[in-house]
Amino acid sequence: MTAVFRDAAQTVVNDVRLPKSKGGHMPIDTGNLRRSLSASTTAMPNINADKAEFSENNGQITLTIAGANIGETLYFGFQAAYARRMEYGFKGADSLGRVYNQEGSGFVRLTAQRWPEIVKASAKKIKAKVKSR
Repeated sequence: MTAVFRDAAQTVVNDVRLPKSKGGHMPIDTGNLRRSLSASTTAMPNINADKAEFSENNGQITLTIAGANIGETLYFGFQAAYARRMEYGFKGADSLGRVYNQEGSGFVRLTAQRWPEIVKASAKKIKAKVKSR
């Protein structure tokens, strides 16, 4: 069960950051939004409005997932201040007076709604690995 839980969580992380150019829903310009994803088992990662540039942190995410057990909650959150706009879209003027009419990409919502099928696929994958031993 733990292996399925961890594999499904890693699949969610991979899928939520999959670029539109590769069949996903994440808009990629510089890759900063993608790199701003963080993981925790204690609380939702905070938006870091003071930080403009994020470093690659796949290791932190993978280690958090690898250390999680059944019954624990895994929190994944984008720390880039503009993540919400990219997810839901934004119409109107921002605090600097710039006007936007930006559609949301739904990369989080569209991945999250697939959770049941992701778990099924992970269970099938883990079961096949166990049988092949």
